Order: sequence, then structure tokens, then C-alpha cells
Amino acid sequence: MYYSYSEYLKRKYGEKVYKLPVNIPVTCPNRTSGSCGCDFCAEKGTGFEAVSSSVPVKEQLISTKKYIEKKYHAHKFIAYFQNYTNTFLPIEHFLSYIKEASDFPEIVEIAVSTRPDCIREDYLEALRMVRKKTNKEITIELGLQTANYHTLSRINRGHTLAEYIDAVFQIKKYPFDICTHVILNLPGDETEDAVETSKLLSALRTQTVKIHSLYIAKNTRLCKAYENGTIALCSKEEYIERLILFLEYLSPHIAVERLFSRIPREDAVFSNWGTSWWKLKDELTEQMKIKESFQGKKFHYLSGAALKYLDETAD
Repeated sequence: MYYSYSEYLKRKYGEKVYKLPVNIPVTCPNRTSGSCGCDFCAEKGTGFEAVSSSVPVKEQLISTKKYIEKKYHAHKFIAYFQNYTNTFLPIEHFLSYIKEASDFPEIVEIAVSTRPDCIREDYLEALRMVRKKTNKEITIELGLQTANYHTLSRINRGHTLAEYIDAVFQIKKYPFDICTHVILNLPGDETEDAVETSKLLSALRTQTVKIHSLYIAKNTRLCKAYENGTIALCSKEEYIERLILFLEYLSPHIAVERLFSRIPREDAVFSNWGTSWWKLKDELTEQMKIKESFQGKKFHYLSGAALKYLDETAD
């Protein structure tokens, strides 16, 4: 039905590969500019279950690897610099953390989560040198969230669509993969925005996408708006419909890493309509079967699609 990230990694590395989250002492430019960050951003960022950033990278990897290795019999891993904006550091500090992770022989890839407005050539060049010296693959994860630049402004994202496109063009000069994070049910977004976001990622040919359902963490501006009743969220059924359309318009060559968000219950006032992510996944699968839906079903809009009319009439 869709091209899963696990299948993508199997094709790339010949076996299952697991992410080991890494948390480093970093923040976000959107939280240091007199702002509290994006409306949905909690004080912890996204690292609700991450090891403290005060723990050295090596110790974090050893601890998490031991657990994952025992549970899944894993042999290959990705060091995932997950929380906040990992390139929002002086380059020498950033590189010291990256190099510490790359020293692990079982690490086959380093994934760096960051923002489109924190991509610059010197950082990319430094990562290229790490890749060359260590033979570790590099993935850059960019938080876009939506192609609707009006919504980006409303949620105080701190960048527009242009910065995302520019970041993708910069990264594509290097032998790195790109993963884009999107949220399909931001307040104010409609089904058309989910479709346009899918088409944008397909046109830019990113390698993977991480799809999130919006959760509302406690003590955020979005939390206040939700509790005051000043924002409306789409229903579970509508989200699944948006997700199906997103997948249908998505290039079949883009791997899908996630479909629904996960957050500890005690940290959120809203998450997944009170339903577990795996039940939502079952509902999605059932609906896709009923609709005879699959990823790329409607992927026929690029490469001069309108010219097909001339070809058909010529016959």
C-alpha cells in the first residue's frame, strides 16, 4: 500500500536498521529570538523520552543500543540527532558530536534533524567530510510541517516555504538523503494543503517523509488555544482521509517513515483522538483496502502532464 521506511532501509543496507536517538545540548533559533518557538513546541522540544543531553553521546548510544540490540537482535544502527535544531551550534561543537557518533562501528548512518533556515554550505561540507572519512551515510531531516505558508506564519514557524525549498536545493548538491517532516492536521490547514504538501515533496524528490498527526503538548501556546476553544481540529476520520490522499499523490519512490505521532499521555492534552497509533494504522489500512488506494495512485501530475492530452488527441 505504501513504501515503508523499514523496507527502504532493508534495500539500502541489506537488513533491518534501527534508529538510536541522540540528545545534545542545543536549542532552536525560533526560541532565542524573543519567541517561545512554534505554537506546538513544548519546553522539551520533541525529546519527551530521550536521554538527557548532559549524558555524553557515546554513553547515550551504548545505553540505547544495548536495549534495541537485545529486543530486536539488531546489528546496524542510525545515530539520530533528534531534538530541537541540531545544526544551531557553532560548527566545531556540532562536528564534535557528529564525530563521536561516527566512531561507533555499528553505526551505518547519521541522521541530523534541523530547520530549513539552519542549513548552510559550511555545515554541509563538514558533513560531507565526515561521510568521506568514516563511510557513514548522512541524512538531513527538515521540519517543513506544511506547504501552506499562511499556516506557517500563523503557528509562528519562523520560516516560510521559500527557506525549505532553498534548503533542499542546497542539500541536493551533496550525497545526502533528505527526510521531510510534515503535519497533516495543523489548525487552518485543509485537505488541499495535505495534497499540495505531498506534491511539493514529490516534485523536489526527497527520499523519505515523516508524517505526523498533530499532538498538543501541555504548556504550549497551542495548548492554551485548544483549551480556550479558539482553534478547531479535524476529526480522526478526516485525518485518515487526508493521509490517504497524501499517500496517493506522493511519489512511490519516497519512503514513508511514520504515519501518526507518539507522545507520552502525561505530556499532552490531545493526541491521536485518544486512540493508540497502531489502532489508527489498522483503520488506515482498512480504509485503503476499501478504497483500493495505494501510494502513488494519483502521481501523474509532473513532467508536463498536460501534454498527455496532445498525445491522446494525436492518436
